[in-house]
Amino acid sequence: MKISDDFLWGGSIAAHQCEGAYDEGGKGLGIMDLVSVGAYGQPRKIYSKLEKNVLYPSHYGIDFYHRYKEDIALLAEMGFKALRISVDWSRIYPNGDDSNPNQKGIEYYQNVVKELRKYKIEPIVTLYHFEMPINLVNKYGSWTNKKVIDFYLKFCRTMFEALKDTVKYWSTFNEMNHIDPQTQATDIFTYIIAGLKYSELTDKKQTLATIGYNMTLASVKAVRLGHEINHNFKIGCVFGIEPVYPVNCDPANVLKAYLQTDRDFYQIDAMCNGEFPKYKIQEYFNNGINIKITEADKNDFKFGKLDYIGMNYYASSVAEYEGADSKESALFGGLQNPYLETSKWGWTIDPIGIRYLLNYTYRKYGLPIMITENGLGAVDKVDGNGQINDNYRIDYLKKHISAIEKAIEEDNVDCFGYLTWAPIDLISATTGQMSKRYGFIYVDQDDGGKGTKKRIRKESFNWYKRVIASNGNNLS
Repeated sequence: MKISDDFLWGGSIAAHQCEGAYDEGGKGLGIMDLVSVGAYGQPRKIYSKLEKNVLYPSHYGIDFYHRYKEDIALLAEMGFKALRISVDWSRIYPNGDDSNPNQKGIEYYQNVVKELRKYKIEPIVTLYHFEMPINLVNKYGSWTNKKVIDFYLKFCRTMFEALKDTVKYWSTFNEMNHIDPQTQATDIFTYIIAGLKYSELTDKKQTLATIGYNMTLASVKAVRLGHEINHNFKIGCVFGIEPVYPVNCDPANVLKAYLQTDRDFYQIDAMCNGEFPKYKIQEYFNNGINIKITEADKNDFKFGKLDYIGMNYYASSVAEYEGADSKESALFGGLQNPYLETSKWGWTIDPIGIRYLLNYTYRKYGLPIMITENGLGAVDKVDGNGQINDNYRIDYLKKHISAIEKAIEEDNVDCFGYLTWAPIDLISATTGQMSKRYGFIYVDQDDGGKGTKKRIRKESFNWYKRVIASNGNNLS
């Protein structure tokens, strides 16, 4: 198998990390509008209301709201075939339960999509990327309440209908799979996904299971709805997943690694296999967790299957094992791998892992896969000539793209797109920092939100331009 001529080379961004303009155009207050800036080793602080003298990075982002034409033109200069964006729910329904949508918000996203189409860039629209009206958390308890599914579907219908003639590819959610009662969650991960702090949950296992189930149900319902509105829609869901390796060939450790890898797949099972998995229902029962699955729910799972799988890949880990000398945690649990280098933020650099994961996932479901996020967060420096030499990023991406090409050409995996995170520097979701940069385009802004916001092409800009122009044949 060869990389197709219409392979989707591009990148991904998220509204709350780049738009800014948090109080413009009729937008309501979203959950990320209440999270402060953090720092390396210092988590972001979550507030219950807006406070004076607190820096909230989502309030300004990188001003994509006003500069999207300039930024899209730069992506077009690189030859982008696709850009994945997200729609901020609170820009469409400011309170989430409003009777009517905010027309200014709809028009904004219509204009962004129009600008992408102008340059023949395929828009890929994520409907929920850590962006929920805070009112739905305060008034209804977020995804613990099935009423929120109805509000979400109303929001989905609004966007499906507003963009039904200009958008083909959709994603229902981004990385909802980081909430699971088997894992020790953190405040920031449960908050960005559901607007709730893990430390404040009274019945943690039951609450996480309920959130996970309701979001999974919302996704399959959204797929059904989207296909009814336009049967040509290709609707997927984006998952943050990683391979987990055994520390050695002891069968007990191999089994632990398999189970830890597969832990993040139960929602994919539910969205691809036509039913909420029986093994997960039994696991909940064994742990005293009650999930009510109605006949209507079963019907939604049966007819709301995904068209493709979105895969966010950054790192791998080692499964915990008895007698481990180090308990240094990896990104999503597990242990760090001593055979791999790590980024400044402690994420392992493992190109073979992306090939492993593509094979594992494709052979499990047989569905087309799009790499929806992959990239290296690093501290970039502007030299005396105004240049940014980010060869470390080029090296990282080159190795990962090469591994993807091997998965396609040697392993016959159906992967139809590669989107980097993020093509332009933006606010980090987990740390709120600007100094954790991923882009091909540098944005002159510091962690305090200060700077000219001038856009500067990095060395990787021209490199990725060559990669796209050669359809991945030229990685030098």
